[in-house]
Amino acid sequence: MKLTKYIQIAAVLISAPLILASCGEKKADANTGKANTENSEVKPYPLDVCIVSGEKLGSMGEPHVFVHEGQQIKMCCDKCMPKFNKNPAKYLAQLKEGKTGSDSHDHSGHQH
Repeated sequence: MKLTKYIQIAAVLISAPLILASCGEKKADANTGKANTENSEVKPYPLDVCIVSGEKLGSMGEPHVFVHEGQQIKMCCDKCMPKFNKNPAKYLAQLKEGKTGSDSHDHSGHQH
């Protein structure tokens, strides 16, 4: 009985530092896979539409949400991710201006 108690105490003492060490782990950015080493807070996404397509968020199901370089990004679906990944700086610049990918798209020859 005493041996079991000592084993349990030893297990707690050994595992406690490992558990506490994992509490400070940095989570990887969903877009780049790199750990976010900045201590700054994430800037909230200010628009109610997809940064890439301009579609209303929630119109295609649950929005795809992730953080890129400290900025929360929301997309109508995960299918917009490859287009964002091709030129994230373009979309971040548009976001700062309050625009989306559809704002720079010419609609003169067609309708949506």
